Amino acid sequence: MYFVMIPETLLEKLNPDQKKAVLHPEGPAMVLAGAGSGKTTVLTTRVSWLIAEKNIKPHEILVVTFTNKAAGEIKDRIQQQTGSRLPYSGTFHSLCAKILRIDGMYIGLDQNFVIYDSGDQDQLIKNIYKSHGFDKAEFNPKAALGAISNAKNEIVSPKEYKEMATGAFQTFVGKLYTIYEAELIKAQAVDFDDLLLKTLKLLQNNETIRTKYQTLFKHVLIDEYQDTNTVQYQLSKIFAAPQNNIYVVGDFSQSIYAWRGANYKNMMQLKKDFPKITEYRLEQNYRSKQNILDAATDVISLNTSHPILKLWTEKDAGDLITCFEAEGSREEAKQVVTYIRNHVIKEGLSYSDIAILYRTNAQSREFEEALISAGIPYRLIGGTKFYERSEVKDMIAYLRYTLNQQDSVSLSRITKLGKRRLATLSAWIHKQKNAELIETDPVELLKTLLEITDYQSKYSKETEEHLQRLGNIQELLNVASQFDTPHQFLENVALIQNDYLKDALPEEENSVNLMSLHAAKGLEFTIVCMAGMEDGLLPHSRSLFDAAQMEEERRLCYVGITRAKQKLYMTHARSRFQYGTTTPAIRSRFITDISAHLIEHIGRGSSNYTDKKNNSYNGYNNYSNKERTPAYTKTRRIVPVDDDLIDGVLSGDIDIDDLVDF
Repeated sequence: MYFVMIPETLLEKLNPDQKKAVLHPEGPAMVLAGAGSGKTTVLTTRVSWLIAEKNIKPHEILVVTFTNKAAGEIKDRIQQQTGSRLPYSGTFHSLCAKILRIDGMYIGLDQNFVIYDSGDQDQLIKNIYKSHGFDKAEFNPKAALGAISNAKNEIVSPKEYKEMATGAFQTFVGKLYTIYEAELIKAQAVDFDDLLLKTLKLLQNNETIRTKYQTLFKHVLIDEYQDTNTVQYQLSKIFAAPQNNIYVVGDFSQSIYAWRGANYKNMMQLKKDFPKITEYRLEQNYRSKQNILDAATDVISLNTSHPILKLWTEKDAGDLITCFEAEGSREEAKQVVTYIRNHVIKEGLSYSDIAILYRTNAQSREFEEALISAGIPYRLIGGTKFYERSEVKDMIAYLRYTLNQQDSVSLSRITKLGKRRLATLSAWIHKQKNAELIETDPVELLKTLLEITDYQSKYSKETEEHLQRLGNIQELLNVASQFDTPHQFLENVALIQNDYLKDALPEEENSVNLMSLHAAKGLEFTIVCMAGMEDGLLPHSRSLFDAAQMEEERRLCYVGITRAKQKLYMTHARSRFQYGTTTPAIRSRFITDISAHLIEHIGRGSSNYTDKKNNSYNGYNNYSNKERTPAYTKTRRIVPVDDDLIDGVLSGDIDIDDLVDF
């Protein structure tokens, strides 16, 4: 006997749609589960029902999730409901590692193979570059490794990659890929992509092993199916055959990881591969107020490439969505702090009930400084505090050493960044007059240091991580542009790093949550503020002339909106610092997509705007005499222009007529 709960008790808390999904009979099924619709409840109840009612043994059920946290939660829930532990429940990677430990010998893999993590991969690539004399400046190692990972996720071998390669970079990657694979084999090692790819090849090429697992797994259940890549899709089909009791749960509208290989179209392909698949829809939301859900639907319904769920709730409409337009980023951060204080002081909420979400990690800097100044504890989820990020610390070290060659701490750091860079910098410093350096505009000095050291060549636009790091460097220039001298700027940085203006605030459970929209997926908060709601930030500038990327940005916005349970704020600025100058900004098109009756506009340009210049706000930038915000009265449509956009026009990827029409 595998259960402790009778089926009636198991099912009584489900709504009608959830119950239909749980009681699905034999054969393939797809559960389209909207945000906050109880998909984990449906998945775990389905497994418990199979064990309790259908007498399926726990080891005959395969449950696949995308995070260890989700896997642990599902295992615990099922054990509570049935008293049984699932031996085959976990992530794709953990499942494949288990299979390869048992049967990897059939593809020449030693039973004691080692798994290389990202640090190990980086070191191996570094060794290959050194031993073969490859130029890191010409072909960025991180970008090359990312290309190899993408190739593996698309089931492309080194030989196939070489045959398809076009251009110098891909030609180089084809060569590197071949060497990299040979080194892994020599070391009896696999990387994380290999765990999936080698398992797929084992199952495809060895009928005995394939039949073993297909006979073992009577039911295959997969969570977050919109996040599967090509290898994972093929694995799921093999595991489910021949019974085809495949049961997937997902939401097209929450597919936001295309940049790391996820493909929501796998859910569409599943319908083609399994024509008799039964589709269930979970549209009742248990998280958010109806106004929030309606706003989310308004935004996502403009996507045309995938099905859209219309979320509804038995909760009341709730407050209107508040949209605040600030003059600049500092006022935006200040206003968000005011909202936080109001909810905590007047309503008794905890800081941990509140989240600030943004599109790029570089945006966290202004909010970190505002929260520190206000004495409000905060924590960064899935990120590092701005002034602790390695690229920010590197540039500060270069600047400090330029002003003071006796600074041994900075010298130690920049020596590790390359002796050639240091020699070039030292030669340049020797030609300068110190009296002039200390009076130089700090942003111009930083730009000069970037050029002299060629520091940005460390990072490539080929990877999302490197784009974020380049964005952080740009944000550091934005900070520097607010000061008159390098010493003023460095003193400001030191004050922030040491929480000088306030007592040190330890990171604690009761802290405001700061995170990117990508990091927010799967989480929920009572109060959510989506910051930087401007064209060029959200949607990101890279998506403005690409329909597929724009749909992904719209899904990202949808994910952000549906994190809020009770109250949603959206903030944007009329202008932001970019490249050391103040650039006008335009409100995000996603705000415009929301029905007027759902949203209240506050701030500059709204009917109830009042000048709050007399309000006291002690920020860090006490030394700055520079005017931050330009005055302009005419409404203009501004196209956010960055290097990617310019490169796109020059290369012909973006039509100049489209740019003008936009």
